[in-house]
Amino acid sequence: MLKIEDLHVEAGGKEILKGIHLEIGDGQTCVLFGPNGSGKSTLLAAIMGLGHCTVTKGRILYNDMDITKMPIDERARLGIGMMMQRPPNIVGVKLKDLVSVVSNKDDILKRSGEFKMDEFLERDINVGFSGGEIKRSELLQLTAQRPKFILLDEPESGVDLENIDLVGKKVHDLLYEDTHCKLGKVVSALVITHTGDILKHIGADNAYVLNDGRIKCSGRPMDILKDIRERGYKECIQCRKIKR
Repeated sequence: MLKIEDLHVEAGGKEILKGIHLEIGDGQTCVLFGPNGSGKSTLLAAIMGLGHCTVTKGRILYNDMDITKMPIDERARLGIGMMMQRPPNIVGVKLKDLVSVVSNKDDILKRSGEFKMDEFLERDINVGFSGGEIKRSELLQLTAQRPKFILLDEPESGVDLENIDLVGKKVHDLLYEDTHCKLGKVVSALVITHTGDILKHIGADNAYVLNDGRIKCSGRPMDILKDIRERGYKECIQCRKIKR
């Protein structure tokens, strides 16, 4: 579904990504680990087409279509959706209005209680929301959009223990489209996580470690998470290079 070829990206006048190669197949969920400042959020922003990123080399292919220079709204219409780590406040736009505009399901507003967002529908988007409320709002919006490829930037960050299971369940529902499909996931995803908590709720297929703008190693998600916790990023990367 997604293929990235030798991607170089600048942000703020500095080269952040320095040659990314990555493939994610239909129905695959891939996890992206890496220390702060390694370029993880920049990679997701480049795939979504956010304006602060500039691709200087390489290509982004989505279902064999080159979307490298495509505007963000066209990418969204193709079925790409994103949960940002720190989405902006949108003053003057009510949450219910945005959800209604992007919804492909007439009953999504009736389901806002599932996200604990009933009392937020009449409020301006993200204005005065806590970290967990922002995550639930983003998940409500994504559920309305029903994208085929989902970018999740630290879905568990800022979420308290009481709501982490709710966030995990709603991410799971997005990947499986609430269809309980016996053939497996029908939606693909690229997920950034530091804690690994979200892995308890989703069936991740592969994991990659991004450091200094490059993918240094890959492997099974829980194995890499265990290595990072026990050894740290530097030793995890070196050990996995040796194993190759």
